[in-house]
Amino acid sequence: MTTESRAFADDLEVGRHHEFETFTISEGDLVDFASQWDPQSFHVDADAAESGAFGGLIASGIHTLAVFQRLAVRAVFDHWQVIAGRRLVDVAFLRPVRPDDTLTGSMTIDTVTFDKPGRALVTCAGRLVNGDDREVLSTTMEVFVRARD
Repeated sequence: MTTESRAFADDLEVGRHHEFETFTISEGDLVDFASQWDPQSFHVDADAAESGAFGGLIASGIHTLAVFQRLAVRAVFDHWQVIAGRRLVDVAFLRPVRPDDTLTGSMTIDTVTFDKPGRALVTCAGRLVNGDDREVLSTTMEVFVRARD
């Protein structure tokens, strides 16, 4: 999609709901990610994780957040005139993500606030769910989006 065909903040509607595609986290991907970025035993060592609090390997919260971001970009941000993210608010990891979990989610536009000429701050509520439709992550995101002059 070309930059010119992406939506400006002026085109966004408060209350608009965007559904994500799915993404499956394999055990290999889970361990590889955690080995590099969050090498705690319950993320990288199946034997240690088995006797731990979660009864097996779980994804790093940072990995879960990265999956959310990937799905949000493909479903939403690739279609908007995004300038940059501003912040994540109230990120909550609600239940563990396990190997071979298939995740999906959604984002809903909460506010569009025109704060400077040529831009707006867009606030969205986001969530990620597993294959049982149980929420694994929730967050609020703030993103700067270009506005028409």
